[in-house]
Amino acid sequence: MASDEAHLRHLMQASLDGDAAATHALLSALVPVLRRYYARRMSSADLEDLVQETLIAVHTRRASYDRTRAFGPWLFAVARYKMIDHFRRTRHEVSLDDLGDLLGDGGFEDAVSARLDVDAALQTLTPKQAATIRATKIDGLSIAETAARDNITEADVKVSVHRGLKALAKRLRQD
Repeated sequence: MASDEAHLRHLMQASLDGDAAATHALLSALVPVLRRYYARRMSSADLEDLVQETLIAVHTRRASYDRTRAFGPWLFAVARYKMIDHFRRTRHEVSLDDLGDLLGDGGFEDAVSARLDVDAALQTLTPKQAATIRATKIDGLSIAETAARDNITEADVKVSVHRGLKALAKRLRQD
């Protein structure tokens, strides 16, 4: 997920710098992301039109993107406004009970935000602690697999994970 965010952000920044190939790659990469986003929130009848409208909005409003911020939340804000505009145009009736479903549970945007939080937290640790926590707790590798991959002992992996998690817990308590 973080690699998707990083890749999309890189393409957006290159697009802002005038790279036409990056603009084309960005818009192409956004098609399946937007299809999934809208498929969870509306019927498929207008989905493709809304995807195209959103791609146009991303292209025409790209100057409003802040390079220092994550790309995913900006993208999904544009998509959410496009969906609301679509419902206004079509006079689509939405009950208050369905409003939460319409606006979504966060999905990709929450996952991107959470991933960025995890990445930021791991950057506060030593590289060894961050790598062993990422391998064992996020990527799902075993202690033995992590040790073999990093050419360290299993005990070293266990100690690094333990100390890293302890340091993260201490920082969270302080915050």
